[in-house]
Amino acid sequence: MGNEKYRVHEVAKDFGLPTKTITEILTKYVAAPKNHMQVLTERELSIIFDYLTAHNQVSGIQAIYADLEKKQESAPAQSAAPQQGQRPQQQAQRPQQQGNQRPAPQQGQRPQQGQRSPQQQGQRPQQGNRPQQQAQRPAPQQAAPAAPVAQPATRVPQKKIVDTRKGGDVNLAKYDERLEDLGGQRGERMQQRGGKEKIRNTKDRKGAPLSNKRRQDEAEKMRKLQLEIAKKAPVKVQIPDEISVGELASRMKKTGAEVVKCLMKNGIMASLSQLIDFDTAAIIAEELGCVVEKEVVVTIEERLIDTHEDREEDLKPRAPVVVVMGHVDHGKTSLLDTIRNASVAAGEAGGITQHIGAYQVQVNGKPITFLDTPGHEAFTSMRARGAMITDIAILMVAADDGIMPQTIESISHAKAANIPVIVAINKIDKPTADPDRVLQQLTNYGLVPEDWGGETICCKVSAKKNIGIDNLLEMVTLTAEMAELKAIPDRAAQGTVIEARLDKGRGPVATLLVQNGTLKQGDIIIAGTAVGRVRTMMDYKGNRLSEAGPSVPVEIAGLSEAPTAGSPFFAVADERMARELVEQRKAEERAKANAPVQKVSLEDLFSQIKAGERKELAIIVKADVQGSVEAVKASLEKLSNDEVNVRVIHGAVGAINESDVMLATSSNAIIVGFNVRPDAAARDSATRQNVDMRMYRVIYDAIDEIESAMKGMLAPKYREVVLGHAEVRQTYKVSGVGTVAGCYVQDGKIVRACSVRLVRDGIVIHEGSLASLQRFKDAAKEVASGYECGMTIEKFNDIKEGDIIEGFTMEEIPR
Repeated sequence: MGNEKYRVHEVAKDFGLPTKTITEILTKYVAAPKNHMQVLTERELSIIFDYLTAHNQVSGIQAIYADLEKKQESAPAQSAAPQQGQRPQQQAQRPQQQGNQRPAPQQGQRPQQGQRSPQQQGQRPQQGNRPQQQAQRPAPQQAAPAAPVAQPATRVPQKKIVDTRKGGDVNLAKYDERLEDLGGQRGERMQQRGGKEKIRNTKDRKGAPLSNKRRQDEAEKMRKLQLEIAKKAPVKVQIPDEISVGELASRMKKTGAEVVKCLMKNGIMASLSQLIDFDTAAIIAEELGCVVEKEVVVTIEERLIDTHEDREEDLKPRAPVVVVMGHVDHGKTSLLDTIRNASVAAGEAGGITQHIGAYQVQVNGKPITFLDTPGHEAFTSMRARGAMITDIAILMVAADDGIMPQTIESISHAKAANIPVIVAINKIDKPTADPDRVLQQLTNYGLVPEDWGGETICCKVSAKKNIGIDNLLEMVTLTAEMAELKAIPDRAAQGTVIEARLDKGRGPVATLLVQNGTLKQGDIIIAGTAVGRVRTMMDYKGNRLSEAGPSVPVEIAGLSEAPTAGSPFFAVADERMARELVEQRKAEERAKANAPVQKVSLEDLFSQIKAGERKELAIIVKADVQGSVEAVKASLEKLSNDEVNVRVIHGAVGAINESDVMLATSSNAIIVGFNVRPDAAARDSATRQNVDMRMYRVIYDAIDEIESAMKGMLAPKYREVVLGHAEVRQTYKVSGVGTVAGCYVQDGKIVRACSVRLVRDGIVIHEGSLASLQRFKDAAKEVASGYECGMTIEKFNDIKEGDIIEGFTMEEIPR
């Protein structure tokens, strides 16, 4: 039957019997089937076949062949007749056909294995008879190949079976199964089921394992053949700059052990997970008979961002980008204010520029882009950034103050960026002004004025009184002309984020300086971990722009988040790939943040051990612009000392919100707000959670306040105060107490509650505290020098004569 499902109604149909007859047979000998769709087991089918065989017997084997000849003659006619009309005839012929297919087991013979006829149930051969039957079984099979009959039309046995044994009894029942497989029953069934049954292999069942074996042999041959081909054709291996040993093994289709063995031969001890460089991997691969190719990994960044070199003929002149640098309150913003006739300086808190601004002004019909950097020490990174993206630096020096620390720093930044410096000596209208002193000081830092034979242009100006400003601007345009500044307007825009902040109405807003190409409204831009489409674009005056060329500062909205100030931005074509790159960058940042602290080397081992003991002050910084966040963060982290580690755990732009308060609660941090206020929910939450929030407008206040708070946090320091020394003259062992030392106080005094050190031959043997101090039989509070006393040391009994007991206490040092 194979694995085919044979149902009750199908059996009935194939035998041309009513389903009821089959159901009755099953009910009588096995169990009543649930319904006509029940799938029959081998045993149930055997019983049905046995029953039908027993009840439809033929006279002998000759009848089968006589029937066959008739069938052959009638075959064409039969196939032409409609099936439906056959059924009554079939039912009449079935008993005979059944006999044809399955000769009845004769008296005393064993029916087909597993199929006992209902009459023969009681006659089953005993266990002991079985070997005899098995011995008998081959005889008819050996006789099988004799004298074939003429080819029948239906699938019936093609071989005439001649019994060659002396005994007249032939066990024909053994052929039941074979005849059933090959007989017309299945052919008929296929006709009646509309020819849907698959054509089956007509070989007997003993042939099946042979075909399986043949299949296995063929598969084995194929495998050997493939291996031979693989040996002849060397494997091509693509190897990147770095590859793990395990990955190399899988690419070469070798086992890890083979590769490790080969590495060992070459004197390299490496585990499967260890990374090896390209050269090593190439040597190993070649030794193992592979062809090596260098794998060139093209990152998303390389595919996405256009970095081709500009051609000389495409370059067009662009406006210079000028940065104004200098010390706090030396007049940078006032100068810009005068240049663009707008009042910005008055709005700055404490006269300090807290934001980095970018403006473009027309001077004699030529545009100049100005960047205003803060002068306070906290804004070093912003000044460095300002210097890197500009072409000319204007160094503001107040004529009355002279050169100050941030002036020197500004000079260093300009020199590092290799940009020309124009010195503007401001506040010359003040009575205390001394421009010559400034010129003198400049020479100390390698800036020699033109008047003194150097190359540095120096202009004396007064931003307030508008003196000398035109001359300064003329010098700027002259210097820019000398530099021949050029860019390509018709390419994808790229540049730098000058500033970014979170606007309540517009979301993340970024000030960008386009350095090459043209930025258009609707462009997809990627800046650091921010990505988005340029929704709106405005100049510094608030006018809407549809595009911005090289050297134009613009404020854009539409990014997913406020990017980090100073990060480069690129206009790209594929938004999906840009988002993918941003996710990749974020994942890298997360990995960096979660990465363990740098590996310990001998040099910094000691400092890291100390770091394990120090306290930590966690701070959350929120500011109105990204640049301020960085500046406040850097200034506060500078306050860390040996005992208190100041760590800014979170810095962001925008108002203080509830999630900041939750972070502060969980990490035990304080919140510092710089030019921002908490929203109502945050204020309530902070009150409930008892979170300390500090708001500042000027950076000095923030630093001073946190510094004083830290002083309160510093752990108290102690010093050791030696009270006196006593010499052990005699020792006594007292049960229940331990060793009592009879001592003579040499100097100072010994106090009952003091700590003691036992010194023997100048070596400290033990340090602990005094358990008891007595004079004669009374407990004493203290024993002065020149007196004798008895003492016991807590949990210590190894006291010997001649030891010195030193008494001391720890005293707190007031800060």
